[in-house]
Amino acid sequence: MFWQEAIERAVSALGYEMVNAERSAGGLLRVYIDRVPGHAYDTGESEAVTVEDCERVTRHLQYALEVDAVDYARLEVSSPGLDRPLRKAADWERFAGSEVEVTLRAPFQGRKHWRGRLQPRDDGWRLVLPRDGGQPDEALDFELHEVREARLVPQLDFKGRRARPPATQPRVTE
Repeated sequence: MFWQEAIERAVSALGYEMVNAERSAGGLLRVYIDRVPGHAYDTGESEAVTVEDCERVTRHLQYALEVDAVDYARLEVSSPGLDRPLRKAADWERFAGSEVEVTLRAPFQGRKHWRGRLQPRDDGWRLVLPRDGGQPDEALDFELHEVREARLVPQLDFKGRRARPPATQPRVTE
């Protein structure tokens, strides 16, 4: 589609990756962007997309979409979220070793939904499925054409985020 190509071209020109673009009712155009690993950004060294990244891409897209005559009423630019979808082959390579949820097109062993650690193989991909009770892990081997949808499993780490008393208040010790 022309409008998706125009968006991808504009987002790439700024050094970001377009993860997805979709149209919704009422003329809403949603664009999901991600930072490219190894690329230096003016908006900080975080690996995650920042509000400043979204603002920068929004301003650029407003002009680019006007030039390309892409019709929309509202534009939303955001990160793909913690459960980022894996769509392109490059996504699979980038997130090898990560925990993912995969939905297959056809059931395997009576299931379509699988969750495990992603590993590359010579002729496809493997999900390492952990087992309880110290038993050896199982594996599910598949090729990308067998996948309907795949997403990263959010990894939340709250270590180091414990509430600390404000520095202005004295600490009471016994």
